Order: sequence, then C-alpha cells, then structure tokens
Amino acid sequence: MDAQLLRSTFAVVERRAEHAVTFFYSHLFWHNPGVRELFPEDLRAQRDRLFAALTHVVTHLEDPGLAEYLAHLGRDHRKFLASPALYAAVGTSLTAAFAHAAGAAWSVEAEKAWAEAYGYVAELMIRGAEQAGAEGEPPWWDAVVVRHRRLDEDLAVLTLKPRRPFAYRPGQYVGVSSLRVPRVWRTYSLANAARADGTVDLHVSRIPGGAMSTALVDAVREGEPLRLSAPGGALTARTAPDVPRSYIAAGTGWAPVKALLEEVADGPEGVEARLFLVARAKEYLYGKGDAEHLRERIPGLKVTYIASAPERPREQATERLLRALYACGNWPTHDVYVAGPPELLAETLPALQQLGAPRVHHDRLPTPGEARPLGTAEWFIARPEPHWHNPADRAPR
Repeated sequence: MDAQLLRSTFAVVERRAEHAVTFFYSHLFWHNPGVRELFPEDLRAQRDRLFAALTHVVTHLEDPGLAEYLAHLGRDHRKFLASPALYAAVGTSLTAAFAHAAGAAWSVEAEKAWAEAYGYVAELMIRGAEQAGAEGEPPWWDAVVVRHRRLDEDLAVLTLKPRRPFAYRPGQYVGVSSLRVPRVWRTYSLANAARADGTVDLHVSRIPGGAMSTALVDAVREGEPLRLSAPGGALTARTAPDVPRSYIAAGTGWAPVKALLEEVADGPEGVEARLFLVARAKEYLYGKGDAEHLRERIPGLKVTYIASAPERPREQATERLLRALYACGNWPTHDVYVAGPPELLAETLPALQQLGAPRVHHDRLPTPGEARPLGTAEWFIARPEPHWHNPADRAPR
C-alpha cells in the first residue's frame, strides 16, 4: 500500500469530514436501500465510529498489530449482521465519498491506492468474522437483566445473566444493545471477575443526550432482555503473582479495576497492591464499599480515596491524584493499571512514566497524530464534556 498517498488524501478528506461521511451514507443507502434497516435511526454516533476506525487504520498502516485490530473489528461487526456483500457496498460508497470530498486532490493513483487499502481491510475483517463463526462464537449473546440497582440519580448497576456461556477476561468491555434503542450498541466495562452463576455486572452512567445510557439507567427493568457483543479491550491482567501492582480508577473506570481486583482476590495470597480510587467529588465515590470489601479479601491491598474538595472544580481531583502518586515510592517495581476518562489518563500516564513505572496498562488512548481527527471529524456536533461516571469517555480499543 502507498501509505504516503493514503495519508495525504485522507488529510484532505478529513478537513471535510462531515461532508464526506454524509455523502458516504447517502450514497450507500441510495444504491443499497435494504441496508438502511441495519443502521440506527440516529447516525451521528455511527459516523463518529466510521471516521475513528478510518483514522486508526490510516495512522497505523505500518503497525504489526493492525491485522489483529482488523480481525477483531470484523469479529465485532458480526453483531451488525455485516456480510461480504455489505463490505463490497461500503467500499464502493467510501471510494465515491472520498473522491467527492478530496476534489482536485483525488487522482487515478489515489483511487487505486484506496481500493487496494480497502480490499486489504475488508479481507482481514471478513477473515476475522469467519474465524469467529468457525469457532462457534455467536454474533451476540442474549442476556436477561436479573437485577437493576440504582446508586444515584444518574448511575445504576445492572446484573445480567447471559443465556449461554459468556467467556471474558476481567478488565474487558462489552457492547450492549437494547430493544428500547433499536440497532444501537454502546460500550460498557464488565465490573466483575467470573462467577459460578455466570452473571456479569455493568456500571452505567446516564449522560446528557445519551439514549442508551438513559434507557439502561431509567427504563430497563428486571426480566428485560439485552444483547452483549464479544468482549474486547486491552486492560487485562499481565502481572506475575510476585510482582507488586498499582490500580488507578476514576469514575466508572472503577468497573474494570474492580474486576481485576476480584481476580486478584480469587488468586494466590500475599499479593502487594495499592488502589487509588478517584471521583470528581466525595459523593461520587460510589465504589468505596466494594473497595473496602476487597481490602478485606486482599490483605496486601492499600486503598487511597481521592476527590475534589466541596465546591471546588473537579480538576482538583486530578491534581490530588498526581500529588498522591508522587508521594508514593517503588514505582519502578510496580505494574500499573489505569482506567478513567481520557483527560485524566492524559495527565496521569506522563507522571507515571516520570516516576519510572516500567509497565503501565490501559485501553488505547488517541495518539498525538489522531488529535485533530478526533476533534473535528469524529465529533461533528460538540464533543460532550467528559463525565466522570461515563465509561464511554475512555477511548475504545
């Protein structure tokens, strides 16, 4: 693939991202009318994801991990009922949209480069989907809500019972779909290690304008069906039993960290660990009770609670966290697991590097080269203000 040509034309298209994606969907639905029913009524989030995926591919063309990323993406797209015919239709419409948006920057060479690149992407995604099917993995798992617990006005814990075995690793996230919001999938972290009864917990925060989060917090009831996608995410345990570890969790970043700590509690004794549990204000430290229970189960666990002072900006919580991190020692000996809003991670990760932490694990953050697309293309209206309770504020894998 001609990476330089792909990136130069993509840079031009990116400046007209909203126009390009609108053209893409119009072209796709006009030439393939039956495809429209596979997409949600509100396409804004779908547009965000499309350009985010394109951005990831273009910025990681030489990355050896790109093939694995695309295979996982294809596996995940089975929940959208994506077929080889749909991949072909998408390729045709994407090329047409790029040609239209690029204007004079488009050429025969650019069209050839993008056709080859998309063919490569589609082939790996289809191969990933076929492999998942061959291994007996369903496109999604049907589950039922067995418990719905409201923690405050905007936060709820849902306990789900998948109807068939659902294998995952603590720290991973899962896509969730509800009949109340047709054809929409939203990502939430799984908040527990494996249980004998197979149930899983989700921590769901209602965010302004969030149709799925509002439905899950306010409307969904016990006994109601939901669907779960295949699990994903990079925040999984990679630490040997004799290696100390530190956990940093902010907002609903507590969900995957709680699952990781439950895994530690179920394992060998004598683990040295410390937890920094962060919230924008003291009243939002909803995980304190679970943290205290885990401290009893893990004798070597030290817990520090951090929040902004009353009537102080929530940014103070980040400042207090950084002070607490610098006050601790032995960072070069610790594996570190971090989950929280991207803004918190963006400040915390450089501090951990400066402190000498050799292995810091977290779900992928946007790279500096992706900053502009994420600001102008991935978010077409106004980027929502980060919400400490919102797991979607953590960048997806």
